[in-house]
Amino acid sequence: MEKQIENIAGQNSGWRGSSDVWLRAAYDALLETGVDGVKIQPLAKRLGLSRTSFYWFFKDRKELLDALITLWRHKNTGNLIKQTNAYAETISEAMLNVIDCWLMPDLFDAKFEFAVRSWSAQSPAVLAEIELADQQRLDALTSLFERFGLDATMADVRARTVYLVQIGYISMQSNEDLATRMARIPGYVETFCGQAPKQNELSRFYARHNFVP
Repeated sequence: MEKQIENIAGQNSGWRGSSDVWLRAAYDALLETGVDGVKIQPLAKRLGLSRTSFYWFFKDRKELLDALITLWRHKNTGNLIKQTNAYAETISEAMLNVIDCWLMPDLFDAKFEFAVRSWSAQSPAVLAEIELADQQRLDALTSLFERFGLDATMADVRARTVYLVQIGYISMQSNEDLATRMARIPGYVETFCGQAPKQNELSRFYARHNFVP
């Protein structure tokens, strides 16, 4: 998370803080209290910096909020699309690559997703960003299924099944423990793809999540 913030917002600039420090504080405030908590004076207090320090890095609050949306777009949509294109020999392996997103916050930040979706309820501009992201993600998932031979209609239906289930998890703030989630993964893959994952595919998946079944 910190590295992505630094890449998007800039480099450290001494005692005034840095653009990435201010953006990190804004991210934390968004997750804790919603967008109404992302204001310059409270952030300055949180950081122990002067309010004027903010203006060395951002023109105004809107520019900071735009930086948050950019971070969210790069992290959640960018990484999900990347995972749909990851190498896989079978459709079930491809789906496990996507499911990595739901288990690895560095790939897909579910709390950030919930916060941005909540924010969209009071901002038409953010709602438009959400709608664009939803379509891009669905298009990527649809393309995944098409690569493995499904026709356009069924690829679209399966993509929506995958995506809407996960958005449901996020919207409901579901809090399964890892063992419960992992026990359900083979069934989800079979439901989404019509093909159960092979044992060697599951073994590789479990290994990269440091899970021992």
